[in-house]
Amino acid sequence: MATRSVTRILFCCMGNICRSPTAEGVFRQVLATEAPDLQIEIDSAGTHDYHVGSPPDRRAIEAARRRGIDLSQLRARMVAVDDFAHYDLILAMDEDNLLELRRRAPAAHRERIRLMMEFAPQASSRYVPDPYYGGAQGFEEVLDLLEEAARGLVSELRSMHRS
Repeated sequence: MATRSVTRILFCCMGNICRSPTAEGVFRQVLATEAPDLQIEIDSAGTHDYHVGSPPDRRAIEAARRRGIDLSQLRARMVAVDDFAHYDLILAMDEDNLLELRRRAPAAHRERIRLMMEFAPQASSRYVPDPYYGGAQGFEEVLDLLEEAARGLVSELRSMHRS
């Protein structure tokens, strides 16, 4: 029986305290319930060092908790140069972070960088909006978008593992 290789995925936003840790938590939950057989390594990081070492925003933690997702153990970190070679897929939450990641990535690894919302083509938004300066509803919208994209990502990963 052949050993299936691990797929490594990194979720990225600006500060790694709202969108990308939420994406990490949502994707872990979707994997656990819909694709526990897939071997996936998951992490999240920020393109800026504003919050390195900090837990996710309390509003993100609370919104995720209401959906059964625990983000409390996560800590913000900044994208490292080694991440571009280590991760098979680096998913940016918006165009600004996509461009920043592509700017920093060695040319050989730029094709690994995509938008998270590419996996939810029917979604109401092409990017995951930053809820940091808004109210609680923004965190709920982020969760809705990420749940849809996570399911699309699982579907694509299943297709890749079948080939």
